[in-house]
Amino acid sequence: MTPAKTSLLAAFLLVFTCLPGPLVSDAVSQSTGDCLMCHSEEGGAPFVDVTSLKGSAHGGVSCVSCHAQASPIPHPEKLTPVNCGSCHSSETTQYLAGQHGIKVGGERSQAETCGDCHGKPHGILPTSDQNSPVYRSRVPSLCASCHDNSERMKNTHLAQKRPYNSYMESVHGKAFDRGNERVPVCSDCHGLHRLLSASDHGSEIFRQNVPATCGRCHGKELAAFDKSVHARAIRAGIDEAPVCTDCHGEHLILSSKNPLSLIYPATIEKTCSSCHDAERINSAYELPNDRSRTYDQSYHGLAARYGSITVANCASCHGNHDILPSSDPASSVNRANLSATCGKCHPGAGTKLARGYVHSTPITSKNTVVRYVITFYLLLITLVIGGMLLHNVVDFLRKLVDHFRVMKSHAAEFRFVLSERLQHVVLTITFVVLAYSGFARRFPDAWWSSPFRLFEDPSSARGLIHRVAAAIFIALCLYHIWFILLTRRGREQLGELKPGWKDFGDLLSTAKYNAGISKAPPQFGRYNYIEKSEYWALVWGSVIMIITGLGLVFENFTLRYFPLWVAELFTSIHFYEAVLATLAILVWHFYWTVFDPHVYPMNWSWITGRTAEKRPGKAESVKLREKSKPEPRQNGGGSKATESPRGVESQQNTQAAPEAGGPQSPEERE
Repeated sequence: MTPAKTSLLAAFLLVFTCLPGPLVSDAVSQSTGDCLMCHSEEGGAPFVDVTSLKGSAHGGVSCVSCHAQASPIPHPEKLTPVNCGSCHSSETTQYLAGQHGIKVGGERSQAETCGDCHGKPHGILPTSDQNSPVYRSRVPSLCASCHDNSERMKNTHLAQKRPYNSYMESVHGKAFDRGNERVPVCSDCHGLHRLLSASDHGSEIFRQNVPATCGRCHGKELAAFDKSVHARAIRAGIDEAPVCTDCHGEHLILSSKNPLSLIYPATIEKTCSSCHDAERINSAYELPNDRSRTYDQSYHGLAARYGSITVANCASCHGNHDILPSSDPASSVNRANLSATCGKCHPGAGTKLARGYVHSTPITSKNTVVRYVITFYLLLITLVIGGMLLHNVVDFLRKLVDHFRVMKSHAAEFRFVLSERLQHVVLTITFVVLAYSGFARRFPDAWWSSPFRLFEDPSSARGLIHRVAAAIFIALCLYHIWFILLTRRGREQLGELKPGWKDFGDLLSTAKYNAGISKAPPQFGRYNYIEKSEYWALVWGSVIMIITGLGLVFENFTLRYFPLWVAELFTSIHFYEAVLATLAILVWHFYWTVFDPHVYPMNWSWITGRTAEKRPGKAESVKLREKSKPEPRQNGGGSKATESPRGVESQQNTQAAPEAGGPQSPEERE
């Protein structure tokens, strides 16, 4: 305040203190001008913008109406906060009953007060003013200033941390963004001053109040919904009955044409099944539990699963908001109305449709004729295909035995002693059991995991089988280490299996030969690069699986001495190493021991210990191939015939064996 104004105010006060009592009493009734003598300039007393004050909703209200303690002048330096309730008692009562007011009463500093929403105290504008923070078009951004501030909302425990973003992506938000001020904003659904929690029975967003809240704008839909079976359940106090937000969403309400919408044609079946597949709801209210499953197995359901958005879905038959039980004569799925309902997609559908059962599959059909036909075909398939399978299995086994005898008599090279063959058998059994029981844990619902469900405690039974097989596998590995390091035979085999630079050359030569670039196959030693890579991959995989497996079996030790991510790492490595090993067996090992045309249907050396014949790539293969070239000869009919290379090769081995007395194995030499 300037010295001149200070002197003037002092003189003013001096004169009025000398006046008689009644005159003094009238004179000290302060006007806004009196207050502005000090508060209209910056730098001294709290500044009041006169222009803003005059243009505000309180422009005609005297200062002391709000600041009662500011009279008489001079007033105390610190005044009590303004009580808006002295004028706005109704709004204050509502505010204090709401979540914001409760938080203020609880002395939470982040709670919203009047000024947080309505603006600066001396510049509060009426709600009809477009510049007011609470003007309709400004409400979403006003609420977002707090509710989309993650730092401010982190301690509020609200279900949604950033509802403004969801709202702006919804049909309401997009229409609002286009300038349509008739669409609902935050205050239309949550209220104005009395903002209550969704769990409060008086809240406008309390579950049973949601239809009425939405119905303020969507009256036609509310009228239809009010007649539905869902509305009846809500009125009966059943909390599980769906309301608007269960099907449409809360803040992120999307158009039915939006693929992300809960009511999009390709998605609506999942929305309905969230309740109708819930075992708790179905059992509590005696509802059928097969509606979603039978729909999925029907023509409509199969088409929907392939992405069709025109095929009939739940709403196509049952309706949208006016869903009624099939026993209700007004229901679209009442037997008397099925012809009209189905006729929307199938013009001319007759009344005989009512004789069938909609939610049924051929297996569960209630129609006697359908059940008999299905039973007939199941028996026919079992007998015909089962007979074919039995015939071919017996035929295959017989031919397999014949092939084994022929290959055994043509044995050309000794590969494995009895100990090695037994190791292979144990390895095969344990690998199959470990892979099967391990993958069953990862995929417990797969059909091939069903045998474990025959046990009283499937998880424990599977785990026991897996651990026993693992223990045998570890014992086999320890024995194999002893065998290759401490026996002469083992050391010989280990020496033959050592990889060398020649193996990389053989790989390149094989590729050239298979591509037709080279005319002769590569010359291998006792073990080629294929067999060596298999062996060392097995060694590497065994070490990895044993280490990670022990870490998972003794999980308490792992969790005690290592961080949690180590257990997660062991789990990941154990699973993906198992996938790698299984695929390697199927793709690599099975080809070279089963599907390779030179050994099909099987390389019997894992049983006999001998290879049936020299395969291409051995030292003698080139000479043998030259000898086995087909030569023309006269047959009995005068025509020329040829012998296959494999036949000549087999004949060569057959003739060579008696002359040499047959190759001797280490066992035979001993």
